[in-house]
Amino acid sequence: MPSLAGAAWLSATPVQRVFAALGGGGEEIRIVGGAVRDSLAGRPVGDIDFATTALPGEVTARAARAGIKAVPTGIEHGTVTLIADGVPFQMTTLREDVETDGRRAVVRFGRDWTADARRRDFTINALSLDADGTVHDPLGGFADIVARRIRFIGDPDRRIAEDRLRILRFFRFNAEFGDGALDAPGLGAAIRARDGLRTLSAERVGQEMRRIVLAPHAAEMLGLMQDCGVLPVILAGVACLGPFSRYLDFERSVDARPSVALRLTAAVCRVAEDVERIADRLRLSNAERDLAAAALAAMPEVPNPGDDRAARHFLYALGEDGEAVFRGAVGLAYAWSEAADPARHAELYRLPDRQPRPAFPLRGRDILGAGAPHGPAVGQLLQALEAWWVDHDFVPDETELRARLQQMMASAQ
Repeated sequence: MPSLAGAAWLSATPVQRVFAALGGGGEEIRIVGGAVRDSLAGRPVGDIDFATTALPGEVTARAARAGIKAVPTGIEHGTVTLIADGVPFQMTTLREDVETDGRRAVVRFGRDWTADARRRDFTINALSLDADGTVHDPLGGFADIVARRIRFIGDPDRRIAEDRLRILRFFRFNAEFGDGALDAPGLGAAIRARDGLRTLSAERVGQEMRRIVLAPHAAEMLGLMQDCGVLPVILAGVACLGPFSRYLDFERSVDARPSVALRLTAAVCRVAEDVERIADRLRLSNAERDLAAAALAAMPEVPNPGDDRAARHFLYALGEDGEAVFRGAVGLAYAWSEAADPARHAELYRLPDRQPRPAFPLRGRDILGAGAPHGPAVGQLLQALEAWWVDHDFVPDETELRARLQQMMASAQ
């Protein structure tokens, strides 16, 4: 078993302050879960969670003595958030499940580290770590990390019955860590329990689906989830994974920032109603919902690659904040065309970099300053002048526009 003694994140001052504050005096503290797993897998470490034998009241008292802020964020489950040097850490007292209903568990506190490990979902999440870098692995999690194998702890059916979200977590960890070959007992249990996903909140399902869609093996995993009937339960529809895979390829080819909204749109959205359905079922943010809807609506108007004039006009028509919609629509158009040329679509995608959307030089006050009377005529003149400017491919400058304005006003008299 390797040691993590040299890990920079472990020796960081806030982490060691928490160890010093909660350890000793008959109590033990370890880092558990994702931080240990990710560090052993050579991945960046994100949130750091601790477990301890100390009861929540003792955790709070010790933190106060050490000058560490304690917030009782989940006290009924033994969880206190500690904030050391501005960094938040979750601290949870060792637990055993007393009662489960497939969504949430009733727990009692304990002092047995192996028992606490056994109540977790997968072997790769059952490792723990001392302050000096010693790794504790009671259930063979490190071997599974090395093998890129996702295994439930104990009976997969029982683990899933405790919390049905573990079905999605099984697919998510395979999408993030796996080698493509899913553990057969785990997959069988997930398929048998798939209808139980309907009982979960949209927020919990959405959080896991978001991570699956962004995972390195998202296309393969969504395909498997569809084949085994899990995806239709979640999305209330069938995904088109060919366009999804092509969108991922295009996203990588143009070095675009991964977009949950656009990836989901490529996979399952054909009309505006699909966007609303997926946004509601997976709790997309308003910004994600708006981007997906706008890009999908604009997709039929995407010009042919190579027609820069049409592309400039398309970009302008999308408005001042339309660059993201432009790029999203181009990506979706590529995804939905099997004959699309990736290099030519990439050039179209990058057009805003070469030719940013121009700003119309005049405003309403310029129309008034030219002698136009107050009233609807100002807006009408401005609109007609802008249309003339667009029709001339945005070339006329402010001087030419003012001259054109005088001509329009003279002809209107």
